[in-house]
Amino acid sequence: MRRALTDWNLTGLTGHGEDAVLVAAELLSNAVEHAGGVRSMTLAHHHGVLQIAVTDPSPDRPRLREHRPDSVGGHGLFLVDHLAHHWGSRPSGRGKTVWADLDLPA
Repeated sequence: MRRALTDWNLTGLTGHGEDAVLVAAELLSNAVEHAGGVRSMTLAHHHGVLQIAVTDPSPDRPRLREHRPDSVGGHGLFLVDHLAHHWGSRPSGRGKTVWADLDLPA
């Protein structure tokens, strides 16, 4: 994630870069913990939006659950939901791709 931001000259994102790293980490860890692993991660940026997409082998769509601040885990999609402008999932072969769009500063 950091390498892509550097390669795209997006390192001056002050805070946004760390948000992107956190969202990518959450999508990747969710794929590993709940969906059988990671098939791929795709990063793209266009028109002021950075899209992070993680594909996994499970067809089960992610569900945003009630957030419990006092729980030890279960904060991943809550964080993605709050940091991303939009997020969702779409079928991909026998699995799915979970994506998150983050606004880039002007």
